Amino acid sequence: MQSQIPVEADVDMSTALGIFFLAVAVVVGFAIFVALVNRFLYICRPNEILIFAGRKHTLPDGSVVGYKVLHGGRGFRIPLIETVSRMDMRLFPVEVSVQGAYSKGGIPLNVHAIANVKVASDPTLVRNAVERFLGMGLGRIAVVAQQTLEGVLREVLSQLTPEEVNEDRLKFAETLVENAKDDFDKLGLELDVLKVQHVSDDQSYLSNLGRARIAQMLRDAQNAENLANQRIAEEQAAARQRAEAARKQAEAYVLQKRNILRAEVAKLEAQAKSIENEASVAAETARATAEQELQGLRAELEKLRLECDVVLPAEAKRLAEEARARGEAAPVIENGKAAAEALRLVANEWRVAGTAGRDVYVLQQLESFVEAAVERVANTHVGELTIVDGGDATAYSAFVASFPAAVARVMRETGEAMGIDVANLVKDGEVSA
Repeated sequence: MQSQIPVEADVDMSTALGIFFLAVAVVVGFAIFVALVNRFLYICRPNEILIFAGRKHTLPDGSVVGYKVLHGGRGFRIPLIETVSRMDMRLFPVEVSVQGAYSKGGIPLNVHAIANVKVASDPTLVRNAVERFLGMGLGRIAVVAQQTLEGVLREVLSQLTPEEVNEDRLKFAETLVENAKDDFDKLGLELDVLKVQHVSDDQSYLSNLGRARIAQMLRDAQNAENLANQRIAEEQAAARQRAEAARKQAEAYVLQKRNILRAEVAKLEAQAKSIENEASVAAETARATAEQELQGLRAELEKLRLECDVVLPAEAKRLAEEARARGEAAPVIENGKAAAEALRLVANEWRVAGTAGRDVYVLQQLESFVEAAVERVANTHVGELTIVDGGDATAYSAFVASFPAAVARVMRETGEAMGIDVANLVKDGEVSA
């Protein structure tokens, strides 16, 4: 057992060493791979092109070239077979200046212009630039572009008059760009912008041309002013004629409208008079109607006044008299009620006492009955009485004798009202006496 322990330790140590060397080999291999990729992988920026040279490539037109152009993206270089070159595609300014270039008409001109040039990005044209300018800096390319533009500029100036060059510089620049396009395409360059900054001549032709042009412009302005004044005068005269005709026409129109206005005023006045008469009649009718209504109201008022002054006071007086009569009759009523109560008690007593009691009571009160009958007959008033007598005073005696008969009749009727035969009761009383 003791002899096996060192063997296991040696095995573990060798395994660890193997793993370590393996990891180191992996790291070293990855580093070598990264270094190789970094060494042979080329990334093309947007403002440049990469030219991979060393292998043959077939172009779309069937031609074979010994390089490949890469614009943007990335590419791998095959070691020992290919080389890679970079070519700048940024703009570079080119100053173009021409002295004493003869224009159309034999006038030497001095032209100064600024152009912005770059390597063409078109796949067909960029190969021309690669074949001509690969390995050259932008300064040398600018010199070639400048010389080319100066030659094109002299060629264009020979086709244009000084007036055309000076007056329409935009057209001059466009013509220059068009003429330079073929030469720039052969060089693989692209003319981005061209601006003509200055045009002059040593013989002061353009200055004199300006003076002539100014004089011509002044003359044209004077002529235009004279023509304008003439047109203004003509227009003023025509305007005065139109104004006079319009004034006369307006006066005639106003006169016509005044006549129409007078007719309308007369018509309206007649209508107003008619309406006024109708209104007057209506007012009289309304006044009469109002007067009738007023009379009715006055009669109603008089009726109310009479009712207030006569009827109501009379009614109030009547009601007051009735109240006063009721007040005055109240004791009589009460006395009558008391007398009725006394008579009721007497009647009760008579009913208890029977016939004899009643007779006795009547005899006791006989004197009062007689006095009452006499007073009743005596209070009778005869307004006017005519007695026809035969001359023996019989009629008068009969009239005088009628007083006791009247008293006796009153006594008899009172007894009948009480259910008592007064005459028999008096006879029986006399017999008893």
